[in-house]
Amino acid sequence: MDNEEYRRTALENWQRIAGGWERRRARIEGTTRPVTDWMVQALDPQSGDTVLELAAGPGDVGFAAAPLLGEEGHLISSDFSSEMLDVARRRAAELGLRNVEYRQIDAEDIPLDDDSVDGVLCRFGLMLMPDPDAAAGEIRRVLRPDGRLSLAVWSTGQRNPWVTVAGRILVELGHAPPPEPDTPGPFALADQERLRDLLAGSGFSSVHIEEVPIVMGYDDVADFIAVSTETSGMLSRIWAQVSEEDREAITTRLTEDFEPFAVEGGYELPGLAVGASAG
Repeated sequence: MDNEEYRRTALENWQRIAGGWERRRARIEGTTRPVTDWMVQALDPQSGDTVLELAAGPGDVGFAAAPLLGEEGHLISSDFSSEMLDVARRRAAELGLRNVEYRQIDAEDIPLDDDSVDGVLCRFGLMLMPDPDAAAGEIRRVLRPDGRLSLAVWSTGQRNPWVTVAGRILVELGHAPPPEPDTPGPFALADQERLRDLLAGSGFSSVHIEEVPIVMGYDDVADFIAVSTETSGMLSRIWAQVSEEDREAITTRLTEDFEPFAVEGGYELPGLAVGASAG
């Protein structure tokens, strides 16, 4: 799949599952709160700043930073999915935020002037882009000389069984192809040296990288499936296409492979994010 075909497919996926992200917003926001808090603290936004959030999805990280910008400050909440932008608009209205602008933006080609923003946020987006080097270069271009970037990606698959257990099962049962190396995906920037080199190569200095653990909790396997089919493009597509017999086989395997993560009242699957800040 070439980059243009990947972008079209990715956009279709995000447009389709934006409603699921809105329905599950509070849960996603709560689970990823340690990452959001780390990113906002690392960015250290000041009153009057202009901050751009890329791949914002429902806007959680930017909206956590927005009150710190004050009435004179400005948040640009952006995503390349128009449906996700609508989700963010509705959430900002609920929060009563008035210093937010919404833009449909491809992070690899940001339609902003050079040196035009004080900070950039990007949570779990850079590793999904077909050309992360281009995106990092664009981020450095639009940042002012003393501006800062704060981002998060996922660590390795081994450290994120909440993703890999189901992915492995789908591959083993023949419902998904094995992941290809050097392609966009949740673990494309898991190598911290690769991430550091990417930022340094785009003109960033003083790169700081830190691991941020989270826990994905589920009441049972049915809860995992319900959440995942609403928020994961791949799983939602596969689940819609397979037979009832296949669904039962997937559920059985999930129940078996989730057993090591059983706790009272359900399951807790660990996750590990990698936060990076740079100026």
